Amino acid sequence: MKTPPWKWFIEYTHPTQAHMQAVENLLYSGKTKYQNVEIIDTEFYGRCLILDGKIQSAEYDEYIYHEALVQPAMTFHPAPRKVIVVGGGEGAVLREILRHPTVEHILMVDIDREVVELCKKYLPEWSQGAFEHPKVRVLYQDARAYLENSKENFDVIFLDLPEPVDGGPAYLLFTREFYQIVAARLQEDGIVAVQAGSFNPRLIECHAAVCHTLATAFPIVRPYSVFIPSYDTEWGFAVAAKTLDPLQFSPAEIDKRLEERKISDLKFYDGETHLSMFSVPKHIRQAISWNKRIIADDEPLLIY
Repeated sequence: MKTPPWKWFIEYTHPTQAHMQAVENLLYSGKTKYQNVEIIDTEFYGRCLILDGKIQSAEYDEYIYHEALVQPAMTFHPAPRKVIVVGGGEGAVLREILRHPTVEHILMVDIDREVVELCKKYLPEWSQGAFEHPKVRVLYQDARAYLENSKENFDVIFLDLPEPVDGGPAYLLFTREFYQIVAARLQEDGIVAVQAGSFNPRLIECHAAVCHTLATAFPIVRPYSVFIPSYDTEWGFAVAAKTLDPLQFSPAEIDKRLEERKISDLKFYDGETHLSMFSVPKHIRQAISWNKRIIADDEPLLIY
């Protein structure tokens, strides 16, 4: 075993809990107008993007996070054509959406141009040229204001946002009022997919609140999760819809759709994985049902 490096990145998941990564190289450290940014190399997980002290994605396992966020919603939509990504600075969400041949137009709206440019420079393997694809348009502005003032409707909406930390750029993109704006921009058979916080039952408040808040705007809300090694935990996501229900799709139906769309190079997602992701354990279902908080503009949820 190598002698451990003396520099460590410590990510606090709670004031009394943290996990650590040995830092081989600090590539970038700075502050944009909206958030603190670090890009580091680690031996265990490779290159990592860190925003406001939280690992957002790591070279070793970013495909798990991004396939988990994107592929369920894209696959069980019958023919996604217009898609919007709120956040998604690394460009990996764009990469995953572009696998689907029915897609005609993708709009990405991110408030922090500096983070996107840093990702283009230091994390090009994440986007794999997606920013330059002719189907992709990127706007650097407040996504909430854009959706509120837009007349466009979308087949799929992805909310790939950092957690709602105090002073961060995303805390008003998790509220009841925002989800009502999102619902108004969604086609009748459309789907919203959201990264929704830790599935750790001791830290379930954020995930539960996101699910209950989504339910104020959508009749169908389904939580799901995957284990992400660089997060050192099971991570939660949610899909919300007006008519489509992911629980109605069998593994065989998911695999058939992927085959029909000639998507054969996914590393993580398929029909069997879909079934596993949406099989939420009893204690998590109970924890979600017991934590009934609704997030509102005047009562935002701020995590550690």
